[in-house]
Amino acid sequence: MGRIIVALILREMATTYGKSAGGYLWAVIEPVLGIVILALIFGMMLNEPALGTSFPLFYASGFLPFTMFNSMAAKIALSIRFSRPFLAYPSVTFIDTMIARALLNMLTNIAVIAIVITGIFIVYQIPPVVNMAAIFESLVMISLLGIGVGSMNCYLMTAFPVWERTWQIVTRPLFLISGTLFLYDFMPSSVQNLLWYNPLLHCVGLMRRGIYPTYEAAYVNQAYVVGVSVVLLVFGLLLLKRFHRDLLER
Repeated sequence: MGRIIVALILREMATTYGKSAGGYLWAVIEPVLGIVILALIFGMMLNEPALGTSFPLFYASGFLPFTMFNSMAAKIALSIRFSRPFLAYPSVTFIDTMIARALLNMLTNIAVIAIVITGIFIVYQIPPVVNMAAIFESLVMISLLGIGVGSMNCYLMTAFPVWERTWQIVTRPLFLISGTLFLYDFMPSSVQNLLWYNPLLHCVGLMRRGIYPTYEAAYVNQAYVVGVSVVLLVFGLLLLKRFHRDLLER
């Protein structure tokens, strides 16, 4: 199983990032461009960010967790479709393809987050006083949530192709309601009561708790995020185990 997963990871690396360093460089440049655009736009509109004094750091602390979740969920959701030729071999299972995509995407995103955040600290000469435990917890929660959502969508998108387009439409507001551009604490209580049920909001809040030592993010509930993630993962895997052969024949 280990050798199969390694082989699938190498194939994924070659397909996604190519055989040159340019592909990996773009994995860093793309989120940096997004952060720069957000920092420029809101820097012209506001005197200071909601936390700290650096617009790039504030928006990076929200944008990077969001892109990590979005990327992991999307990659895992297309695992069966992407690796369909290999699943014809008895030694390769749908679990192998999902693990390979999850591992590569998780490690890539963690590396990108580390590079970008460290770069902001250096460029803007911000003292790197961080809570590594909170950052680690946030990365684990984002990964688990991405795997859970991706597993459920892996079944739904393969069984019902229209769901892929539907999911893209339904989740478009997710960027705006996950705390990437604002702090949950500053929202009216009526809005907070609705936003709280978005598990990604908790992941972003925990990341900001790690980057900003004075920010408590008291609303964060790790158990809620883990619970939602595990439920989605279990149901997704059960459906895939029961119907994956039928899905491969479509």
